[in-house]
Amino acid sequence: MDERAQGIVLRVHPLMETSLIIRWITLEFGRIATAAKGARRPKSPFRGKLDLFYRAELSFNRSRRSELHTLREISLKETHAGLRQELGYLRQAAYCAALIEQTTELESPIPLIFELMDGFLRQLCQKPPMSQVLFAFEFKLLNELGLKPDLEKSRLTQGTREIVKVLIQRTWDEISRLKVSQQQTSELRQFLHGFLIFHLGKIPASRAAALQALE
Repeated sequence: MDERAQGIVLRVHPLMETSLIIRWITLEFGRIATAAKGARRPKSPFRGKLDLFYRAELSFNRSRRSELHTLREISLKETHAGLRQELGYLRQAAYCAALIEQTTELESPIPLIFELMDGFLRQLCQKPPMSQVLFAFEFKLLNELGLKPDLEKSRLTQGTREIVKVLIQRTWDEISRLKVSQQQTSELRQFLHGFLIFHLGKIPASRAAALQALE
């Protein structure tokens, strides 16, 4: 029986000569992987509908033998075309996708993290690349994972602690209008680097490229 879901493409890679493996985060099932058979053929019904960070409604046939299911149908809802117009946007989105893949399990429903990624992608292209938007994603994700930092025990200055509270609690639009000094940006960058390594063991290599695009 086919399953239906709302999903965002996190990663795409070839499968044999004509097909693709699509790794999704979905609202209903969390992270899943699907095989889009024949997707690389010129007349495939999947042609033009499967690319990084596309949002779609999908149906798939669940495999009984593996974690790779068969993609059946796609109804494309959003391409986030603005990501392709600025390398900084694309690098931030790629890092956040990698962070989600590192910190979540396959086929474990994570609707709040799906909504987090969806909101992040919608906000990302609204203004020039901003460090506080990326930091907000990291803090909000940590919060959803049960790893919210204890700010009172941190070495962050009081003003920066207040900014962290805003990054965790406020909307993307409010975060994008937040005034953050260069010193506070440096504090947040270093704090998050150490905090992520301590709790996750490692961080995706793509974080460096994402931050470099903001300099």
